[in-house]
Amino acid sequence: MNFWRSSCNPAYNTSSWWCDLLSDNQATDNLGAADFLLKRAGKHSVPSEIESFGYGGWNFVRACNVGLANYDKVKTDGTTRNKYIAEARLFRGWFYSDKVKFYGDVPWLDHELNIDSEELYAGRTPREKVMANVLADLDFACQNLPSSWGDGNAPGRLNKWAALLVKSRCCLFEGTWRKYHGGTNPEMWLQEAAKAAKELIDDGPYKLYSTGDPLHDYKNLQTLPDYTGNKEVIFWVKFTIGVLTNNQMATTTKNAGGATKSLVEDFLCSDGLPITLSPLYKGDAIYENIFENRDPRLRQTVLHPADMKYYNYVKSTAYEYPRLPGLTGGNPIPTGYHIIKYFNANTYEEAWGSGVAPSLVLRFGEALLNYAEAKAELGTITQDDLDLSINKLRDRVGMIHMDKSNIPVDPRYTNEGVSPLIVEIRRERRIELCFEGFRYDDLRRWKQGKKLEKPSLGMRWDAAAKAKYDPKGQTTAKTFLDPVSGIPYIDIYKGTTWENPVFNESKHYLWPIQLSAISQNPNIGQNPGW
Repeated sequence: MNFWRSSCNPAYNTSSWWCDLLSDNQATDNLGAADFLLKRAGKHSVPSEIESFGYGGWNFVRACNVGLANYDKVKTDGTTRNKYIAEARLFRGWFYSDKVKFYGDVPWLDHELNIDSEELYAGRTPREKVMANVLADLDFACQNLPSSWGDGNAPGRLNKWAALLVKSRCCLFEGTWRKYHGGTNPEMWLQEAAKAAKELIDDGPYKLYSTGDPLHDYKNLQTLPDYTGNKEVIFWVKFTIGVLTNNQMATTTKNAGGATKSLVEDFLCSDGLPITLSPLYKGDAIYENIFENRDPRLRQTVLHPADMKYYNYVKSTAYEYPRLPGLTGGNPIPTGYHIIKYFNANTYEEAWGSGVAPSLVLRFGEALLNYAEAKAELGTITQDDLDLSINKLRDRVGMIHMDKSNIPVDPRYTNEGVSPLIVEIRRERRIELCFEGFRYDDLRRWKQGKKLEKPSLGMRWDAAAKAKYDPKGQTTAKTFLDPVSGIPYIDIYKGTTWENPVFNESKHYLWPIQLSAISQNPNIGQNPGW
């Protein structure tokens, strides 16, 4: 399994925490994330060779096709054979859906090629034909994979329920892409997304992880030492010294940066209203106030200074938080909003390349969000649907329910061309799945790429904050002055290559294909604008 995920798809890697750097959720000063930051800023160019993630991995398709061509040679019954065929088709369909997300038309291959095969020099297959084949693969997988492999949810095997979740994800992306970018029959894809998610919700053996501790369960799910038998986890990766290891704790705590002001401000207040409308919001003049009267997931996502001892944050209580670059000791973060969602003191000191914290790849909570959004986009969502989906996620953290008859109208989002209900469902998705690698894909499929032109800001950095957190003037933080409030906030990328991000609507929704691939087969062509 390659740790640089192929196009940020969890099927191929486990580093989902990096992928939110492509979005408005997360910012870092780590130059190791330059590929992500260039794309985030719209400053990337056509690569010469395949990047660490991108238009590659076709050997994976070949492996699937070789297997599919030979399964019939096995002397066994059809049911047994079909479950292994279904496994290969699930991976192939998921792979192709991922490639279509980033490149549009791609060459569809359903058989092994030889060195003289005509397909080696063929053009790309139209997106709609590829996705029809993807849907056929995913449907076969859903129908033929076993409900359980009898392994007690041990890692490594994808069952029927995993296939349904993958199908709901792929169909939701394609349905909303066609709705907002253009394409035939988006309703069919949204209906398939809703149907797959609903089957998983109704018939699957999964439910949200909860111990009855609304102040910690959301975060604790991400830091459990083992997911065997966990009712929310559908697919996960186990790591073992000498076999397969990771850099999860070093990356999430030290290198992946911090949450952005945009994300922090999107968490609702405890009355279910956004900060723009709620009388409960106390503002950000005092750092700790941002956590008061807010969705409990905020405090389980971003470090509250008072929680340092509880979480044994970076195994030291000797320093005051938040801490910014330039300050010595502790764990400085460029935004001031320290990500706590993945932090685990028991694994914090794992050496680089020797981490064994498990990685959660597919979880039931996503199915609830996929279902709610698909139904809302179809215009058929009911209060019962919300109670079955969004409100179960809110129940876990003790958050007020979403009421379809009383949806707030956040003035920040009234010009986005969608209903207040869809705004709130999208917000719920952003909050629940933050740092799990979904936000960038979501912005692209909703045709909201222009959000990436906004600067990546951090905490309030006025005279009072400087006096409290940096009395000696040691930090290197630069600021952005809010034109409405006149309040200064940390501007993470000011003075860097990634300052002044751009998003060209005519080109940036798709990625460029590397020149080496085009030189080998000019018929592939390049994506528009590149």
